[in-house]
Amino acid sequence: MIALLACFLGSGAGVLHADEAGRRAGDTVEEGAKTGGRAVRDGVLTFGRATGAFFTGGPKAARETWNANAQHTKENARAGGRATRDAAE
Repeated sequence: MIALLACFLGSGAGVLHADEAGRRAGDTVEEGAKTGGRAVRDGVLTFGRATGAFFTGGPKAARETWNANAQHTKENARAGGRATRDAAE
């Protein structure tokens, strides 16, 4: 039993496992950063579009534009969350 354990530890299998875990962690961080960046971008675009709609169509147009863009932001965030979760697995 001890010889088997020594062979397993000496084979480098632990190093391979650590490399895989490191790669997955890096992929997870990358996907999380992409999701955060897209959320910031979508928020800025939503604000800009709603502001433009306010000056061209009034408060009602601004509210409709805001709600439509907020829905798009929510969809992007959910897709990013799925991608981040998949990268972590």
